[in-house]
Amino acid sequence: MQLSLTSSPHNHSHKSLSTIMLKVCLATSLGIVCQAYFFGFSVLIQLLLAITTAVVAEALVLKLRKRDIQTALSDYSAVLTALLLAISIPPLAPWWVIVIGTAFAIIFVKQLYGGLGFNLFNPAMAGYVLLLISFPVQMTTWSPPLELAFNQHSLLDEISVIFTGITQSGFTTEQLRLGVDGVSMATPLDSLKTGLSKGLTTSESLQSPIFGEFAGIGWQWVNVAYLLGGIYLLKSRIINWHIPVGFLASLAICASIGVVFHPGVSTGPILHLFSGATMLAAFFIATDPVSASTTNRGRLIYGAAIGLLVYIIRTYGGYPDAVAFSVLLLNMAVPLIDYYTQPKVYGAREQ
Repeated sequence: MQLSLTSSPHNHSHKSLSTIMLKVCLATSLGIVCQAYFFGFSVLIQLLLAITTAVVAEALVLKLRKRDIQTALSDYSAVLTALLLAISIPPLAPWWVIVIGTAFAIIFVKQLYGGLGFNLFNPAMAGYVLLLISFPVQMTTWSPPLELAFNQHSLLDEISVIFTGITQSGFTTEQLRLGVDGVSMATPLDSLKTGLSKGLTTSESLQSPIFGEFAGIGWQWVNVAYLLGGIYLLKSRIINWHIPVGFLASLAICASIGVVFHPGVSTGPILHLFSGATMLAAFFIATDPVSASTTNRGRLIYGAAIGLLVYIIRTYGGYPDAVAFSVLLLNMAVPLIDYYTQPKVYGAREQ
C-alpha cells in the first residue's frame, strides 16, 4: 500500500471557480429580468457592452503579461465584474460610460494588482465610483419605471438613446425622465433626500408617485428578486450568511433607531432594505471573496460596518444610495478586521 502525503487543507470543495462564477451570474438573472420589465430592455444593452469590454480588456492585458488568455477568461470573473457594474448604472446611460467603467475595473483595479485574487478593492464598485465622480450627470439620470413614464419608448428608442442621446422620435434622456405628472423623476432614495432637503417631512416626501406599496415602484420588486437570488446562493453554499445578515441587520437596526429619535426626517427599515442597491450589495457585491473579510467574525463585522455606513451616507451624506463608497471603505479595513478576528491556532498559548 502506498500513502500519498499532501499539505493541508485536506477538505476540498468540488466546485470549480468557473462554476461558482456562473452560479452567481445565474442568481442575478431574476433581478435582471425585473429591471428589464420595470425600466426597459436597455439594461440588456448595457450588459452586452460591459461583458464585451471586460473580455477584450482582460484579454489584452493578459497578452501583454504573457499569460494564458483562454484559461484566465474561462473562470468568468471578468464577466461577473462586468455584469455587476452594468446592472448598477442607469439603463439609458451613454454607451461610453459603461465602456470606461468596465475597462477601468478590469485593467486598473483587477489586472494591475496581479489579477484575480490579488485585487484590494471590489472591481465593479471601484469602476462605479470612478464613473460617479467623473460623470455625475450621466450616472444619476435614472428614468422612471415604464408605468410612470410620460414618454413611452421602445427597445429601438432605448438603443438610439444609448448610442446617440436621443430617441427615434427626438426625445432626449431628460425628456424620458418625465413622469406621468410631467415632472422629472428620480429614484425613491433620491426623491426622499431631495424632499427632505427642501424642508419636507418624510411623510410628505413619500407622497411622490415613485413610491409604491412599500419601497418604490419597480425598485421594491427588483430588490425582492435579488433577495431570492441571494437565498439561492446561500442554499448552494456559494456564499456564507455572515456578510448579508450583518449588512441587512445593521441597516435595519440603524433605520429603526432613526425613526424612533428623528421620526420627521428618517424613514423606516423597509424602504432602506428594499430600495436602491441594498439586496444586490448584500448578496452579490459585499460578498466578493477576494476583497471581503475571510473570517466568520470578521465577515459579520465587515457586513455590519457596511450597513452602518450605507445608512449614515444615505441619511446625512450627499449621495442617496452610498453602497459603492461603503464597500470600498470597508475593503480598506479588511486587513485590520482579519487581523483581530483570526481564530486562535489550536494548542497555542495565550499571550
